[in-house]
Amino acid sequence: MSATAETPGRRMTSRSLRNLMRDYPLVPLTGLLLVLVVAVEIGQPGTVRPSWAGVVIRAAIPLAILAGCQTLTMLTGGIDLSVGYVASMAGFVTATLVGPVGVPLAIVVALVVAAIGGLISGIGVGVFRVHPLIMTLGMGLVVLGFSNVWQLQMVQTGAGVPDALRTLGVGLVADIIPYSLAVFAPLAVVIMIGLRRSGYGRLLFAIGDNPVAARLSGARSWQVLIVLYVISAVLAGVAGLLYSGLGNTASVTLVQSQLLPSVAAAVIGGTSILGGRGTFSGTMLGALILTVLTALLTILGLPEPWRQIVFGSIIVAVAAAYTRVTAES
Repeated sequence: MSATAETPGRRMTSRSLRNLMRDYPLVPLTGLLLVLVVAVEIGQPGTVRPSWAGVVIRAAIPLAILAGCQTLTMLTGGIDLSVGYVASMAGFVTATLVGPVGVPLAIVVALVVAAIGGLISGIGVGVFRVHPLIMTLGMGLVVLGFSNVWQLQMVQTGAGVPDALRTLGVGLVADIIPYSLAVFAPLAVVIMIGLRRSGYGRLLFAIGDNPVAARLSGARSWQVLIVLYVISAVLAGVAGLLYSGLGNTASVTLVQSQLLPSVAAAVIGGTSILGGRGTFSGTMLGALILTVLTALLTILGLPEPWRQIVFGSIIVAVAAAYTRVTAES
């Protein structure tokens, strides 16, 4: 009798948890972040303090921007595999041009080149219907090739990462608030408001949710996709500038290792790889979770292979959970 009575209650609890993950993903994400922070403090007492939080946020900001590229493209059912190459190129081009033309113009040139790469990717995906994975991977390799050619031509004229980018990348106000928030906060506001309040943002969701219905309703998907990949490339360029300042280095492969974490941050944040569902606020929390997780694994002193296993297992588990609950909606 009691077992029979408990079964509906358990089912209701399970259903409530699934509904919570589906409708309010920020709640379980915040809980997971807090658990990881507590684990860091347990692993190394005295670590968690305001200055540590500032360092974590500083490290998470460029990853969140890079993951924002994935969030936007995943809303339409695609993934941008070129962001690591484009970001690395932007930081390297800026470093090589800062001597001849100055910091502002060097940054503008780097972002314009990034936008051109995104434009080509957008035309390939939107006009010629090339699959996003293939198009962005190919474009990334093209960008890497041009970066290597540029490196051979310009490496001797480079002045290194400019002081302005180093300050922006590593600087902290009162050892707590990162300078890079001055760049990230406006971008985050524009992305979040744009996704929820603008007609273009609603088109991204519509194309990812039901591309046929979006086309029949009069939406010009190819134009939306071209603009999307230009935006993604420019955001990747901004992230690359912050990464070069954060690491005080610039190379043609600097940000390539952040490609999979950028996808993971978006997926952990609740963005569906199938399109039509996702928020940038969730992606920001996903980037923070991955950054704190990396710090925890470092504190535990796990060898790199074991760190990769733990890192990948958590990503797969969270992604699988979200895929299940969103499929039931």
